[in-house]
Amino acid sequence: MNFESYHYDGLTTLLNRQAFHDQLEMIVKEAQEIEGSVTLAFADIDRFLEVNESVGHKAGDLVLLTVVNDIKELIEEDAIIARYGGDEFAILFPGKERESSFLNLERVRQAVENRGQFNDEHSSFELKITISAGIASFPVDGHSVSELLRKADQAMYRAKELGGNQVRLAYEERMVPKTSHYTQTQLERLSRLSEKEGIGEAVLLREALDNLLLKYRITDIDS
Repeated sequence: MNFESYHYDGLTTLLNRQAFHDQLEMIVKEAQEIEGSVTLAFADIDRFLEVNESVGHKAGDLVLLTVVNDIKELIEEDAIIARYGGDEFAILFPGKERESSFLNLERVRQAVENRGQFNDEHSSFELKITISAGIASFPVDGHSVSELLRKADQAMYRAKELGGNQVRLAYEERMVPKTSHYTQTQLERLSRLSEKEGIGEAVLLREALDNLLLKYRITDIDS
């Protein structure tokens, strides 16, 4: 088997999730070193389960591939695109601030909304498809990979909760204080770790929770 196949999604030929994470880690590290910018976006086809139920899985794959083509054609040339899972895509804009990335994703969203017709050599049908997307940027929205992943995901979730077919920017999160959910020993160790690494306790706790959610695959939004 070709080793390169481990890096790509079989259906779309886009980078797979792990390969994208490797790229994200590297590019954010570079941005940190040069005090540059990088923007992360998640995009998801709205109500894709209903699409599969209405036209079948083979036609659903055609919808998926057509959306991928729209993204490839309209997204900035140096952007990195991955199939993050199911009908969800991750897009990385190296060196770009979130405003320009927002406008780029808006063009993609409009193209998908206006398409309506899906064709290949086996089938042809009309269907209304829309996407929702969320955007977070370094350094304005977060200074770590885990922060960018969380905030871009939350922005996309908010877009879907507000009806879908829209692009949303990350916004400042409402923080809650530490509670009695932690033992005294845990809090003491957390304080020592924070002092040793020079990282705030709240940042460390959010990173730990992000890792926990990833471990149990609590990352995808129901389509």
